[in-house]
Amino acid sequence: MVMEMEKKKYIITKNSYMQTKQLLLGVMWFTIGHLFVFFQLNGQFFKTDWFRKNEMIVALFGFIISFFYIWGTKYTVQGFNGLLWPTRFIGFSIGMIIYSILVSYFFKEGINNKTLVSLVLCAVLIAIQALWKTK
Repeated sequence: MVMEMEKKKYIITKNSYMQTKQLLLGVMWFTIGHLFVFFQLNGQFFKTDWFRKNEMIVALFGFIISFFYIWGTKYTVQGFNGLLWPTRFIGFSIGMIIYSILVSYFFKEGINNKTLVSLVLCAVLIAIQALWKTK
């Protein structure tokens, strides 16, 4: 009986590890996707003219960038045992955090109180989805 319990405990731990691994892979792909989309959409406002002069090339990168979101969704859903809503909140929150950091860095737009509260809420959304266990 004890051996069976130990075996079940190991299986739960192993499954938990696999879920965490899948979740982290999903977060990685979402992060990469959001980084590329930031430059794709906001590159037109950089001092360089390349993005403005090459709109078609920039738009075509969207095909490649889509795969990052597909993979992010795939692995995050696997990490949440097939649930879709947590994936949506994770992807959204990562996008908000990436966007705020890059806008602040490249365009010197500071983070005001309203934006700071929104970013804290994004972090709370990620924590709720990642740490709050449901059946």
